[in-house]
Amino acid sequence: MLRHIGELILLFIATLKALPGNLWNQRTKVVEQLFEIGNASLLMVCILSLFIGGVVALNTGPVLVERGLGSAIGGLVGISVCKELAPVMMAILIAGRIGSAMAAEIGSMQTFQEIDALRTMNINPVNYLVLPRLVAITLALPALVLLSIIIGWLGGALVAANNYQIAISFAAFFSNLRSVVGLEDVVDGLIKTVAFAIVIGTVSCQQGLATRGGPRGIGRSVTKAVVNSIVLILILDYFLTRLLMNFGK
Repeated sequence: MLRHIGELILLFIATLKALPGNLWNQRTKVVEQLFEIGNASLLMVCILSLFIGGVVALNTGPVLVERGLGSAIGGLVGISVCKELAPVMMAILIAGRIGSAMAAEIGSMQTFQEIDALRTMNINPVNYLVLPRLVAITLALPALVLLSIIIGWLGGALVAANNYQIAISFAAFFSNLRSVVGLEDVVDGLIKTVAFAIVIGTVSCQQGLATRGGPRGIGRSVTKAVVNSIVLILILDYFLTRLLMNFGK
């Protein structure tokens, strides 16, 4: 475990060192990765976000209405989606969809000695493979989460307005949401998202580079990349939440 953590840290540091001098040269690959992440994830993000907001409203709305707090549902859905559910759920989705693809692609290159060929041609694999993917996922995931927040709020409002046990209008829902949710709450969620994106990109690329043993090794690397990313996302989420809460006081 300690060796694995050390390899992650060393890979991230190497990527940061390569960033200033190589980002412009790798801009085409960054754009390609951005398109791949967005094209592969946009529909799933929209569907998942709509139902996340709807489920929160469906579970909490009747309880709040029974206690005379029905007007507070907009703020509850708004704050829970933007600060917690959208960042974490989208990060897990991207870890499963994009992180696994990164680990499989780089793992295949490692298995078939393509990375050794890059080194033979004096091409640094970190600059050529890791840097574009890490930059792309760090840019794409916050944008997807911002879209997820908006759609999650819309899903909550739709359920609140159309469920007879809640029956809160759109206007009342978003009025309460605006009074509870501030710009700093959305920013907190985006800060978490950037950290999650770095974790997913670093873990997936490291597992790909560490692949050994042919096709079976690629499968193990993909599994480890997804599982390790999800575990680190949930652990990091707790500590970032505490940090942002203390910083906001």
